Amino acid sequence: MIKRLRALWSQDHQRDGFLLGLAVGSFGVTFGVLANSAGLSGPKAVTMSLLVFTGASQFAAVGIASSGGEPISALGTALLLSARNCAYALSLTQVLPGKRGGRFVAAQLVIDESAAMSNAQSSAQEAKEAFWVTGLSVFVFWNIGTLMGVLLGEVIGNPRQWGLDAAFPAAFLALLLPHVREKEKLRTALLGAAIAVATIPFVPSGLPVLLAALSAVVFASFGVRDDE
Repeated sequence: MIKRLRALWSQDHQRDGFLLGLAVGSFGVTFGVLANSAGLSGPKAVTMSLLVFTGASQFAAVGIASSGGEPISALGTALLLSARNCAYALSLTQVLPGKRGGRFVAAQLVIDESAAMSNAQSSAQEAKEAFWVTGLSVFVFWNIGTLMGVLLGEVIGNPRQWGLDAAFPAAFLALLLPHVREKEKLRTALLGAAIAVATIPFVPSGLPVLLAALSAVVFASFGVRDDE
């Protein structure tokens, strides 16, 4: 067993996926603290991390609830933000299991981190391993972090005092950088960012992200056609 663990740890993509999951656990602590301060009960916050398991949507829902927003508004924003995972799933068709039961389990692990780590690999086998190691690591540590945040919320205090609120966007940036080394991908990313920034003042929360993603898909598809 120890030899097997050492062999797994010696592979960069699996080690990086585990460490990424460990880092994301700190965001789970932040969510637990914010959920607690927003008036969400501990069991509800923990259940949300177990079943929803998409950080951006959870933060958005809690943020709207804490500012006095309507539950339907929080739900709508969370659904809009989580819709991006459908696009991720399309890029992971060769990675996800073929059987329905396996796909049902894997669907819960289709998130930003697992998709990014999987797509960054050079072989199909490494892509599968990176997906599962990253997805499971993030799931475990995110939920542990949420529980810690709920239980230790009063001790930790305001997470902004510790800079944890900046950790979430920093992780997204770290995931993005390896994918924008090529000029075509960099232009696509800049286009999406420009559309998101331009539409923030005019559309409901959550829509700028979807519009940016849609523009990136359209731009990338035209690029592929031009190459053909």
